[in-house]
Amino acid sequence: MIRDITIGQYYPSNSILHKLDPRVKLVGTILYIVFLFFIQNYYGYIFAAVFLGLIITLSKVPVKFILRGLKAVLFLLLFMVAFNLFFTPGNEAFSFGFIRVTWEGIESAILMGLRLIFLLLGSSIMTFTTTPNQLTDGLEKLMGPLKKIKVPVHEISMMMSIALRFIPILMEETDKIMKAQMARGADFESGGLIKRAKSLIPLLVPLFVSAFRRANDLAMAMEARCYRGGEGRTKMKPLKYAGKDMLAYLILIMYVAGIIAINKYL
Repeated sequence: MIRDITIGQYYPSNSILHKLDPRVKLVGTILYIVFLFFIQNYYGYIFAAVFLGLIITLSKVPVKFILRGLKAVLFLLLFMVAFNLFFTPGNEAFSFGFIRVTWEGIESAILMGLRLIFLLLGSSIMTFTTTPNQLTDGLEKLMGPLKKIKVPVHEISMMMSIALRFIPILMEETDKIMKAQMARGADFESGGLIKRAKSLIPLLVPLFVSAFRRANDLAMAMEARCYRGGEGRTKMKPLKYAGKDMLAYLILIMYVAGIIAINKYL
């Protein structure tokens, strides 16, 4: 289960998406997620699926590796689908006992499931194709205008980047702790859902200790190197838009226009 969490991981490759400016990928991810909530029919989801399939193909990230991340949120996905399936009012499709399922609930559950899957896959592509350093630089550039109103742009970008970078590290640490406790007789897999949840409690203390230790080591390392964020710092690889980035923006505009057209005419 822990190994299935792929959020925050970077997959090295030589694809077109890896070479794009991180600002393009950030804007593209935001637009893709936002316009998922504007889709009003199945034609829109088919269009979004085709667009996502094209992006996955261009990223050269193995589909199995991408889909593996869905296992970690399978419970949340099933919960959201079940909630929409059983609690959406409308015309009854069938019922068993006190449980009543409506046609509107079935449609809502399908659309919600598709929306969550596309959202997770679309956001994962960004982290798979963007290093933490690129992500930090891209966020800082995009939020640059906020400096005029005294928003600590660099610090916010750095915190978000470090948080994403620490996710796979903490997952790896959790896996090591679980294996160590299983070697000492701990059982994390037998019993019902509540029992399995309780068995994970002993993991929290060593995991929090490890997390605080890593955070302290990182802070000391940054301080020892006289790190001062923000003004006056230069970039080893300054961000500059290229022709391929402009083409990517054009494709994003076409995607947005396609969603709007589908909602209006289909």
